[in-house]
Amino acid sequence: MAFKNHIPNLITLCNLAAGLVALIYTFDGHYQMAFVWVFIGIFFDFWDGFFARILKVQSAIGLQLDSLADMVTSGVVPGMVVYKMLSDIAEYQGEYNLSSDNLYLGLLPYAGFIITLGSCYRLAKFNVDTRQTDSFIGLPTPANALFILSLPVIEAHSDGTGLVFDMLSNPYVLVGISVLSAFMLNAEIPLFSLKVKYFNWETNKIQFIFLVLSVLLLFFFQYIGIPLIILSYVLLSVINNMFLTKPDAK
Repeated sequence: MAFKNHIPNLITLCNLAAGLVALIYTFDGHYQMAFVWVFIGIFFDFWDGFFARILKVQSAIGLQLDSLADMVTSGVVPGMVVYKMLSDIAEYQGEYNLSSDNLYLGLLPYAGFIITLGSCYRLAKFNVDTRQTDSFIGLPTPANALFILSLPVIEAHSDGTGLVFDMLSNPYVLVGISVLSAFMLNAEIPLFSLKVKYFNWETNKIQFIFLVLSVLLLFFFQYIGIPLIILSYVLLSVINNMFLTKPDAK
């Protein structure tokens, strides 16, 4: 078998490897490095399908391998991040006797894995849903992972004060985000694909607009721009569905 047949799968395995490194950093509480490695994994995830199409070596195993790698990088890691954030809150409350409910403190962090469960279901559904060949229905797991991984980074850069810090230090907010995340992953909301098939304006104009908007949001808002980018992705998709998509498009 020609070496080119293995190139997309090797890129996918790089995604998985980056996810494993991110998981280790998450265990150690180094959320910023975890974010960096998840971003690296998503970068590889962006290109594996592209090279499979260019080299004409698309395969069923490549599709399954892609989802398995995404399950770690964009499913397990964000769930573990919220688990760790909630664990830190529970530990703080227990240390300063802010809550006498030990069962509550012990079980609360596991709510973060709602994200992992939602991601698993979303990835399995994607592999058998013929409607998602050229677009997405529900928030893609990589976009959701970037949103979740940005939360502890934003919290760390908030200097321990302000509304954002208070919200991200509130366990109920984090549990609510976990539930909302699982819902958005599997919601019946059509979203445009983030993967560029061919480099031309006509077929990728919405992706190029989104790219420019993302750069501007990062420039002006820095870390807070990351969740704003995910929000703009959903809003642009809704606008695209309502006004820009041709009536006969499927």
